[in-house]
Amino acid sequence: MSGQKGGGTDGRAPGGGGYAKSGKPRPGTGGNRRDGLAGKGPTPPAYMRTGHPAQRAAAARAAAAGRPPRKAGDGRGGVGPARSDHGNENPAPRGSGEGPEMVAGRNSVVESLRARVPAMALYVSGRAQQDERVAEAVQLAAGAGVAVLEAGMAELDRLTGGAVHQGVALRVRPYEYAHPEDFAQRPGAAPPLVVALDGVTDPRNLGAVVRSAAAFGACGVVVPARRSAGVTAGAWKASAGALARLPVARATNLTRALEAYKSAGLFVAGLDAAGSTDVRDMTIADGPMVLVVGSEGRGLSRVVAAACDMLVRIPMAEATESLNAGVAASIALYEIAGVRSRLP
Repeated sequence: MSGQKGGGTDGRAPGGGGYAKSGKPRPGTGGNRRDGLAGKGPTPPAYMRTGHPAQRAAAARAAAAGRPPRKAGDGRGGVGPARSDHGNENPAPRGSGEGPEMVAGRNSVVESLRARVPAMALYVSGRAQQDERVAEAVQLAAGAGVAVLEAGMAELDRLTGGAVHQGVALRVRPYEYAHPEDFAQRPGAAPPLVVALDGVTDPRNLGAVVRSAAAFGACGVVVPARRSAGVTAGAWKASAGALARLPVARATNLTRALEAYKSAGLFVAGLDAAGSTDVRDMTIADGPMVLVVGSEGRGLSRVVAAACDMLVRIPMAEATESLNAGVAASIALYEIAGVRSRLP
């Protein structure tokens, strides 16, 4: 009611807001102390407060993972995605090969460790350590010299980007790509054989191609930097360890890379269903060459096909059938290896 002492005409309580206990408005500063009203910002989380137990634990985890300790104000969480090589605080896109990759889930982590995928750290929540698969992951990581770190469920959610992690995640080391020019000159008696992929976006196909390329004497695999599969945990598993023996290079522009190979004396043959020559009849198989494999269904792009010296095909009973990149590359590489095995 407006008749109550000190209530004012708007019902404010005495002493509340901008009113004194007498009910009169409090005097203002006229803006002379406005900077004192700005405040100090939000309270930083525990892992950013110097001396806090959570901060010391986060620093220990960062040291075990080979990263610098995080500081307040750098905009990053406790043990979130690592910086890219260019200092960007945003994690590199998954599968790009530009930054560490997180493998989430018990089965995926165990399979990656069994395949000897190069890893930096294994993160395990306390409640998940009683699971048999998680215990196996810890044992495999310890045997491979991978750091095993305990992490809470919220921390695992942040690390994996909200993926279903089941209390365990593996940080995979970023892959170091070679340069396409490294394959132009091959030491030894055998002429260089390079495999290039055009539009292959499945990392498992990339791993299968690397496995076949290593088995049939290729010196490297080239992939485009954009719109192409990179070396991920899935590629490592599909390669069955071949990625540790055969390098993969990234080309900013695949067409220009092929032209550079041609200038270096390599012939370029593209696998294409419309090719006029059977793969077993390639006359260039005994010399330095590049085999270009396109994606299933789409095949080679127009510009890449135009950059090839010749287009070859795999003869099949049904013209409507198509082979994925891994199978097609294996067949073509087998034929090339057969020709080279008959060289003096």
